[in-house]
Amino acid sequence: MPDQWQTNPYTPEAQTELVIGLMNTLGIKQAILVGNSAGGSIAIDTTLRYPDRVQALILVDAAVYTGGGTPAFLRPLLNTPQLNHLGPLIARASFKQLSGGLELAWHNPANIPPETAAAYGVTTQVDHWDEAFWQFVAASHAPDLAGKLDQLALPTLVISGDDDRIVPLADSLRLGEAIVGAETAVLPNCGHLPQEECPDAFMQAVTPFVEQLPSGITN
Repeated sequence: MPDQWQTNPYTPEAQTELVIGLMNTLGIKQAILVGNSAGGSIAIDTTLRYPDRVQALILVDAAVYTGGGTPAFLRPLLNTPQLNHLGPLIARASFKQLSGGLELAWHNPANIPPETAAAYGVTTQVDHWDEAFWQFVAASHAPDLAGKLDQLALPTLVISGDDDRIVPLADSLRLGEAIVGAETAVLPNCGHLPQEECPDAFMQAVTPFVEQLPSGITN
């Protein structure tokens, strides 16, 4: 609960520490990080903070230039006692609208499997999910990554669906150009979640990239 936290676990910085904490717990010294959307930003930030822990990056429709959190001028307002009290109610009221974003994320929403659509509602069955969601919104902000991309010195694959309506294809192409030596793969007839919508094409891009990496990731 927020009154028991030393630091907010929902900030981007905390999510980076969560990645490293998970690797430590599993005894993984170095990994290939795969990040989709906002997860791409977390993967990049983790690499910048812990470069010796990441062998390669696979950035899938990564939200580096578009989206990425609550604007700075709004965050103090979201953390007032009044809005923290109303936050869970706002989260519950907005969930239905937010869950509709799944259709926006697919090139062809008619192909969304029923079990995939149902899975997006599973989180609402967890106790205090609405408070957690509100705290995530209040704490989220976009890490300033665009000006640090030239610090990345590791194999990187940038993947984008050609019909991403959340993170524009142009942003992924720009990202691929900004990271020295990065490879870029554009998957036809795919949206924001190519690993779900176009898994075969996705693996055709990922497999040769991974296979050409030096073997011997320590774990």
